[in-house]
Amino acid sequence: MSSQKLFSAFFLQVILATLVLGVANVQCLKLGFYKKTCPAAEDIVRKTTAQYISKAPTLAAPLLRMHFHDCFVRGCDGSVLLNSTKNNQAEKDAIPNLSLRGYHVIDAAKSAVEKKCPGVVSCADILALVARDAVSMINGPYWKVPTGRRDGKVSVALEALINLPPPFANITQLKSMFHSKGLSVKDLVVLSGGHTIGISHCSSFTNRLYNFTGKGDTDPSMDPNYVIQLKKKCKPGDVSTVVEMDPGSFKSFDEDYYSVVAKRRGLFQSDAALLDDVETSKYVRLQSFSHGKSFGRDFAASMVKMGRIGVLTGNAGEIRKYCAFVN
Repeated sequence: MSSQKLFSAFFLQVILATLVLGVANVQCLKLGFYKKTCPAAEDIVRKTTAQYISKAPTLAAPLLRMHFHDCFVRGCDGSVLLNSTKNNQAEKDAIPNLSLRGYHVIDAAKSAVEKKCPGVVSCADILALVARDAVSMINGPYWKVPTGRRDGKVSVALEALINLPPPFANITQLKSMFHSKGLSVKDLVVLSGGHTIGISHCSSFTNRLYNFTGKGDTDPSMDPNYVIQLKKKCKPGDVSTVVEMDPGSFKSFDEDYYSVVAKRRGLFQSDAALLDDVETSKYVRLQSFSHGKSFGRDFAASMVKMGRIGVLTGNAGEIRKYCAFVN
């Protein structure tokens, strides 16, 4: 009995230590972290990002998604940027990440910063800054990014499969996955609004068009007229064709996504699932009817919150010289 009490006490201490460490890490992030060590860092990242987004604005979507995918696996530690090795398949080679683009933008920003301040600014921070800058450059909101993250040394493909919300997730699964990262139901519906930009391969949603329950049927939660339109673009087994996630507005960051979802025209099951919960459906309709009155402000707040997930600070991790490789 005494040994059980001893174990319980030890276990409680471990939990408390973990919580304290997590809070400490979050507190170590701050605005202007590089003000003394590399004062030009954020300006260099912004200018580098602008060089690419001005020529290819569609890069904003995968760069935003890259930051999201980084934070949901091991926290915002730049692990999604690491290359696979002979003995390890990294996150970037996991199925959910195969469609990510824009690594060259991160590398360019890192290279430019390294020339000015070698060994000071982390790849994790650069990714967070690039995502913010890319979104703001296509008419999206701008938010102040607390910095001070350090880079992780581990990247495992299987962890991406386990931690990233799949396009076929239902509302219960989505709420659980976001809750496990310290994000609220409001954060879930707000961050889903990131689907206002970008494209998707047909393979991510064709089950909704042709074989939803295994009987050759369509998803009844999708607008039948939209099903007809999508079937013209996406044939069974099509893995190469891409479709706009926010038709007619996929290059501009706006509130149209919520109007699309409200009309039952969201591409993914995870989009449609937002109508299956009182809180998320209320937010969808609010933004749809008010033309996104609070969306920009809400998105900025949720991005800052997401950017704090599981960060490494202080002496944890490292500052990579090259983002695709551990030192």
